[in-house]
Amino acid sequence: MKSLAELQAIKNRMKDKVVLRDGMEGTRVVVGMATCGIAAGARPVLNAFVEGVNKENLEDKVSVTQTGCIGICQYEPVVEVFEAGKEKTTYVKMTPEKAQEVIEKHLKGGQVVGDYTIGAVTA
Repeated sequence: MKSLAELQAIKNRMKDKVVLRDGMEGTRVVVGMATCGIAAGARPVLNAFVEGVNKENLEDKVSVTQTGCIGICQYEPVVEVFEAGKEKTTYVKMTPEKAQEVIEKHLKGGQVVGDYTIGAVTA
C-alpha cells in the first residue's frame, strides 16, 4: 500500500463484502453461530444475510452479526432480528432460502415472516 487513495479503494471493495458490524443503529440481525448452529447450517444462513443485505443496499439500515449459543439448539439455525421499539423476532430452522424471504418481507417490507418464527414452530 502506497497511498491513502489505495487504502480507500481497499475499504470500498471490502464494504460490499462485509456487513458484519457492531455499534450501528437500526435493525440488527443476529445469527447463532455456536457449534450446534454451525452443525445445523448456520454458516450459509449468515452468508445469505450478509450477501442479501448488501445486494439490497440495506447496509446503512441493517447490521448482520453473529453470536454464540442462543439456547434453543433443537431449533437451529436460529436468527434473531432486533428492531428499535419492537420486540425481537426469533426465526428458527433457517435456511439460505428462508433468509432471502426474511430479507425481502421483513427487513425491506417490515412484515414478520410468521411461518418461520419460533411461535409458529412450537405452536
